[in-house]
Amino acid sequence: MSARIGVVTFPGSLDDGDAARAIRLAGGEAVRLWHGDAELHGVDAVVLPGGFSYGDYLRCGAIARFAPVMEAIVPAAHAGLPVLGICNGFQILCEAHLLPGALTRNQHLHFRNRDQLVRIETTGTAFTNTYSIKQEVLIPLKSGEGCYVADERTLDELAATGRVVARYVGGNPNGSLRDIAGVANAAGNVVGLMPHPEHAVEELTGPSRDGLGFFTSVLKYLAGVPA
Repeated sequence: MSARIGVVTFPGSLDDGDAARAIRLAGGEAVRLWHGDAELHGVDAVVLPGGFSYGDYLRCGAIARFAPVMEAIVPAAHAGLPVLGICNGFQILCEAHLLPGALTRNQHLHFRNRDQLVRIETTGTAFTNTYSIKQEVLIPLKSGEGCYVADERTLDELAATGRVVARYVGGNPNGSLRDIAGVANAAGNVVGLMPHPEHAVEELTGPSRDGLGFFTSVLKYLAGVPA
């Protein structure tokens, strides 16, 4: 039986369908979860997709963190449930305090949409264990509030404990401190990533297949296969 990966749909989600498709291509079963439902329906992992949840009112992800589904996801994540937040999902994870730091307006104040090289910095998470350290992957980026910020102590701690998941290479697209493109929690089961791996899962529709590893990784993690 394939692992059941939940994909949450918030009002304003744009990439939930793409995330579900990526899960299927990786070999998992995609289970659609509704923002207003506090039941996770027995899923083995969760993806919070990109988009503009609740219209990005107040701040990106600030309202979504209070959605009923998040009332179930937050304690489940603390208990070990793998959770991947992509773009707006990353913002939601920070707002929910499942990840440190915040995503702010791009320093150049423009929406950035381009294919972006990122370097995998750790394979010790539920979503990066099929990559190799320092592997460079090409995946799309599309965000206006993608600048990752945190205080210096937090940045130092993330680097020292191997919790920086990926860094931008070939130019920083949004001004993120220390070129950070994604981070993980201490346990490695919660990952936030600003670029979109779900848009790079096959040659026909993406610039590469480099993003598929984020989804095959969680299947490997759930199967208990050693990294």
